[in-house]
Amino acid sequence: MAYVLLWFPLSSETFIFREIVQLRELGLDIRVYTMYGAALRGCSREMRDYAGPVTRLGVAAFFRIWGAFFRALRARPRLVWRLLREGFFRRMRNLEALGENLWCFMAGFLLAEDCIRDGITLIHSSWANGPATAAWVASRLTGIPFAFTGRAGDIYPEDGLLREKSRDARFIRTNNAANVAWLSRFCPPGEEGKVRLVYNSLTFTERAPCEIPMQTPFRLLAVGRFARTKGFPELITALARLRRERVPVRLTLVGDGAWRGRLTRQVKRLGLEDCVDMPGFVPHDELARYMQTHDMLVVPSVVHSNGDRDGIPNVIMEALSMSMPVVATDVCGIAEVIRNGETGLIVPQRDPAALACAIRAMLADREAAQSMALAGRALVETMFDRVRNITALADLYAEAAAEVAQ
Repeated sequence: MAYVLLWFPLSSETFIFREIVQLRELGLDIRVYTMYGAALRGCSREMRDYAGPVTRLGVAAFFRIWGAFFRALRARPRLVWRLLREGFFRRMRNLEALGENLWCFMAGFLLAEDCIRDGITLIHSSWANGPATAAWVASRLTGIPFAFTGRAGDIYPEDGLLREKSRDARFIRTNNAANVAWLSRFCPPGEEGKVRLVYNSLTFTERAPCEIPMQTPFRLLAVGRFARTKGFPELITALARLRRERVPVRLTLVGDGAWRGRLTRQVKRLGLEDCVDMPGFVPHDELARYMQTHDMLVVPSVVHSNGDRDGIPNVIMEALSMSMPVVATDVCGIAEVIRNGETGLIVPQRDPAALACAIRAMLADREAAQSMALAGRALVETMFDRVRNITALADLYAEAAAEVAQ
């Protein structure tokens, strides 16, 4: 089967990397096809050493993509023109999404030839946006069934082709329950059942319990892309409030991205330079070290005005798997894992005062914090169990293959 992605491996997509590795360990013949070139910066040695077959397109494939397009146009002009009318000139959420969709649409013509050459029997996209567009085009050209996974920002707000891709997909996998009803809206009447929930698997291979030192100054940890859905401005505002209330706290903000300048300016404006550390991007295999030395993880996710949002940030499961206390906001599927007062504390999004209050409450009672963290560890070890979830995913692929064989 084909796994279609923009990049592979990608340092921020360890969960997809592990998924592919674990499926291959079960015996599935998986071939990865990326729409872009290599992006190995920040990847662990394990990711760099991946030995499975990977076909990368990117700029180097520009002329081959156009060659595949013209070959398809000569062989099946009516189908190609129908695809162009249906999928090429579509309104997207922004220029970046438009460019990605146009590239992936055209790359789908070369992907179709590669899938035939490699004997692919199922095309799966790990994201619902550009990669799923390429998979959809390749499927329409070849008749090979395709499926996709819808996660977070790839389906909120909806991709301009989400309805067409949902119509033609053999199944749609999602990794949190909050997405099931949303994705079902785009399926044809009577086919809502094609949306299937299979959670991700835990990505940390070694999970020693966190120390939870709870010694002043208290140390907060936040991890993620510096982007609009992460809510880091609200966290920095909450930190300033805690400092005004003379709560001795420090924040380590791990990550990088387009909003780095904005966050840096906010830290300076609020006079927090002495208590905010921004070490930049940290490779996944080094993240556990940060969790070991901090008192809690704070996940202040928000829903952007256009609907963009997180699903269940994987860092939550990683922290809980190490028995680290978590404070988070009530966005999308987060409440499936952070059950308020049981496995962590959860507060409304975009409410720095409530966020500061929850952080203060967690810091004030180490015993309760540790109890919630241990309950969280038990929950994620069940909900995100590697063997169970990878087996469920493999069974979903086998079910699709059986339907095709009939």
